[in-house]
Amino acid sequence: MRASKYFISSLKEAPSDAEIVSHKLMMRAGLIKKLSAGIYNYMPMGLRVIRKIENIIREEMNRAGAIELSMPVVQPAELWQETGRFDKMGDELLRLKDRHQRDFVLQPTSEEVITDIVRQEIRSYRQLPKNLYQIQTKFRDERRPRFGVMRGREFTMKDAYSFHTNFDDLKREYQNMFDAYSRIFTRLGLEFRAVAADTGAIGGTGSHEFHVIAETGEDAIAYNPDSAYAANVELAEAVAPATTRPTASAALTKVHTPGAKTIEQLAAFLKIDASQTIKSVIVDGDAGVPVLLLLRGDHELNEVKAGKLAGVFSPLRFASPATIRDAFGAEPGSIGPIDFQGKVYIDRSAAVLADAVIGANENDYHYTGANIGRDFPEPEVADIRNVVAGDPSPDGQGTLAICRGIEVGHIFQLRTKYSEAMNCKFIAEDGKEQIMEMGCYGVGVTRIMGAAIEQNFDDKGIIWPVSIAPFEVVICPMGWSRSEEVRKQCEQLYNALQAAGIDVVLDDRDERPGAMFADWELIGVPHRVVIGDRGLKEGVMEYQGRRDAEATKVAVGEIEAFVKGLFA
Repeated sequence: MRASKYFISSLKEAPSDAEIVSHKLMMRAGLIKKLSAGIYNYMPMGLRVIRKIENIIREEMNRAGAIELSMPVVQPAELWQETGRFDKMGDELLRLKDRHQRDFVLQPTSEEVITDIVRQEIRSYRQLPKNLYQIQTKFRDERRPRFGVMRGREFTMKDAYSFHTNFDDLKREYQNMFDAYSRIFTRLGLEFRAVAADTGAIGGTGSHEFHVIAETGEDAIAYNPDSAYAANVELAEAVAPATTRPTASAALTKVHTPGAKTIEQLAAFLKIDASQTIKSVIVDGDAGVPVLLLLRGDHELNEVKAGKLAGVFSPLRFASPATIRDAFGAEPGSIGPIDFQGKVYIDRSAAVLADAVIGANENDYHYTGANIGRDFPEPEVADIRNVVAGDPSPDGQGTLAICRGIEVGHIFQLRTKYSEAMNCKFIAEDGKEQIMEMGCYGVGVTRIMGAAIEQNFDDKGIIWPVSIAPFEVVICPMGWSRSEEVRKQCEQLYNALQAAGIDVVLDDRDERPGAMFADWELIGVPHRVVIGDRGLKEGVMEYQGRRDAEATKVAVGEIEAFVKGLFA
């Protein structure tokens, strides 16, 4: 590719609405151009990256035995009504009507359509298993799209769906997809971690997320540096303390705590550590009566875990101030379990506290010396908190560390959630009809582009992994229009690298060296060769890797082999 014939539209400054590094650099490098909130044009330079990501995904999916197809972006509402998701999915599902006033949706995912295909086409156990995938445009009507392609409304995703005669075969294919995903992210050149995850609204049983490790990641990941254990913090188990509850030694005492509405304020007022307090979180119950959740003051509620407790309204919903006043007779910040008649759960860590501080159910008052079993009934103990760094690892090997990650892939054991709702059956070997088992496997193609940048950048711009860089090598001539010898050497190297299958761009725009270098450092091309009259007179060209601090001089006669050797 010659730069003069290409479309390069870099900017000196990022638009003011660009929030995170990847958004800023993608805009500045001319990879994307905003069309509307959460909707972008993918410019030629950005599209090259996307196509390379897609090619790696496609190769590994095909290698794993999956079969590619393509399903419509616009889907009839009747299929979504069969599973109940037309109403349940909420405002993220964009609904529309055609000229005949028939309901349709813009696909955010395609469980319904693929199940409809399979229930029509597959009837016998002999036709199973099957794994069908597509790389297709998706749309989710985010309330507040942000962070560029990381949380846009229109995006590209690879979604695959497998169908099986039994759960054991689903588990086999799930492992097959886990291995394929591991190969995909390794080939993409990204530091990643596969973590056990909650199935969320998609449903099913087993689930793993694949995260690109980045300080700017939205998700917290709990992992064991000394073992293979890793889980999204939403799912990671907070192991019960090895200690038992001490014997009560203090009397229950009501203390005036004016203005102490938060745990931090309370601990400061009483001059104690927050870990000596028990905080009360009130959520709505499914019977219309609020449920009280008790945690150690220095811990945070895990909403995913709490949402699965018996008697808790689903999806989890915090009680309103009015509900709290009616149930406890006090404002939030002064409430506690004494005399509360409803359902109470206590986290494992809080359950071993003695002589704790709790709310007194009277505004601006708390109890010190509160003890479980003596001052209020023993609540039901449950794991309802987020793990923190230093907690024991659930696998029994050492302690947990916490890092940040960007979710770029998610695999699910759906089981029969969709196949049962849509009556997707097969004739088993015994001649009887059975519901198919299903798996679902997604990769955020355009999100990978943003995540790769969040993991690989410096103050000059993007640093692409070679496998997904828009170009692998850039040849930068010094004085293109002034030197016939420079042009000759550039053309010769350019043609040789092209013939070797290397994705090379020749910058023949006759730009000033500073501007030329700045463009390609911003765009993030991994390898650069500079050819100028001064170097040619010395018999050398200059090579510099995108992460290298200094250039390396390479003899003119050796440059072709040198560059090819980088890709050996």
